[in-house]
Amino acid sequence: MSATAQPSSESADQAAGVTLDKADLENFPVAPFFLPAAWRTDLMAVYGYARLVDDAGDGDLADPAGVARLLGVPAAGEPDGTEFRLALLDGLERDLDRAFESALRPGTAPAADGAPRHPLMRALVPLVGRHGLTPEPFRRLIEANRVDQTTARYATYQDLAGYCTLSADPVGRLVLAIAGVSTPERTELSDAVCTALQVVEHLQDVAEDLARGRIYLPAEDLARFGVTEEDLAAPTAGGAVRELIAFEADRARTLLDRGAPLVGTVRGRLRLLLAGFTAGGYAALAAIEAAGHDVLAQQPKPDKRRLAVKAAALFAKGR
Repeated sequence: MSATAQPSSESADQAAGVTLDKADLENFPVAPFFLPAAWRTDLMAVYGYARLVDDAGDGDLADPAGVARLLGVPAAGEPDGTEFRLALLDGLERDLDRAFESALRPGTAPAADGAPRHPLMRALVPLVGRHGLTPEPFRRLIEANRVDQTTARYATYQDLAGYCTLSADPVGRLVLAIAGVSTPERTELSDAVCTALQVVEHLQDVAEDLARGRIYLPAEDLARFGVTEEDLAAPTAGGAVRELIAFEADRARTLLDRGAPLVGTVRGRLRLLLAGFTAGGYAALAAIEAAGHDVLAQQPKPDKRRLAVKAAALFAKGR
């Protein structure tokens, strides 16, 4: 591939900045000001990677063809098609390999395949080496987006929870690893919080996900409440849909309650960060409830004041 076929470094950096700006739209603070600068940098690197992979899988990249050229991905179908997205995810995984190769061999010349090509992948290199991270949680996030290309419905809640072990739990595990506090007990609590946050996000995004052809509400629950896909496509939620959303919200709240004691296992700024993550889930659930569980008319968003109050309470009580 000729150098002229690749997007400029400046345009790639600008696109990376747009991706990172999406942190402000999350239910929880990604890298708040009260953390040490090194932690904020590392957390934003993890967020940038996760957002890049999600945007590639969802077709939300500003310039997917440009990213494909940057990664050396051969043209494969239309930029909004499944074949292209799978090829792009493969390209991202190869770039992840480059990032780990660079991190594990500092000070040596890049291997034949070179250093990581995407700026958000290059941002992983220092934190991987500094914290001794493994590729596994990063690969899980890519695999989750591969699943999204081939799986649009989930028969049971257990099936959906299995998907969350790929799409959500790795992020919490990375946060614990960066903070240097990973233990089996904390990991179990973190997984509960992260799965809950993913379920809550699915509830907020029912209409958006349906527009992409996906439904993250288990089919067994749709049948239980007598909800059809046509009901989910309506401009507002009927009674059956509201009952279904209330049921799933209660399920997410139970998971949050199970994982919230994670906050009390740490101290200082990390405790405040984990309180903020968990409070974001509770605040989003409160927004869904305040909307009468109608997630179709508009996307319920957490109130920042309510989030701050809940975070303070979690910080004080440790759960």
